[in-house]
Amino acid sequence: MKPAGRGRFVTFEGIEGAGKSTQLERLHRRLEKGGPPVVLTREPGGTPLGERLRDLLLDPGVGAMAAETELLLIFAARAEHLSRVIEPALAGGAWVLCDRFTDASFAYQGAGRGLGAERVAALETWLQGALRPDLVLLFDVPPDLGLKRALSRGKRDRIEGEDIAFFERARSAYLQRARADAGRYRVIDGAADPETVGRQVDRIWDAWLRGMDA
Repeated sequence: MKPAGRGRFVTFEGIEGAGKSTQLERLHRRLEKGGPPVVLTREPGGTPLGERLRDLLLDPGVGAMAAETELLLIFAARAEHLSRVIEPALAGGAWVLCDRFTDASFAYQGAGRGLGAERVAALETWLQGALRPDLVLLFDVPPDLGLKRALSRGKRDRIEGEDIAFFERARSAYLQRARADAGRYRVIDGAADPETVGRQVDRIWDAWLRGMDA
């Protein structure tokens, strides 16, 4: 049970082109109209150092990177993010909406890169302790559709340049995690148009709030 006054931590997950960032911004606008203070952030990133690491991780000019290096750089950004943004905000009673968190590491590096869940879990426990998101909104799309959407935005970043098998593995890991912890995860059909997806998010969000009040 959370200490009285502590904020809530909600993460938005999904592969490229799933629409999570659009829906995060939409929900953020809704929450700004009333209720507790809300912090909008993202991973990797969220701090000056984290954003510099993000640029490095996504830069296609970097070329090949060892999977272990990628994972450790992401957790380095996450350590800074937790220390400077997420934990202070939650302790102060704010609600944190985060575009990706450690589920992405299980999906992309654990499954996509083949490092395995055990290595990611060890870093998660070491860095986060008992901290886990209160709610994970997982936007699910077939990888071919997601990549088509992502690539329509312009030049590929280093992750978007991976083959479709990489994203199939990432998607499978996301869905497996959602099935294993249905109390915290909500899977949303991200293949629909943004308005339809937004209505799904509203229904899920309202039901979750009612459950907290029960």
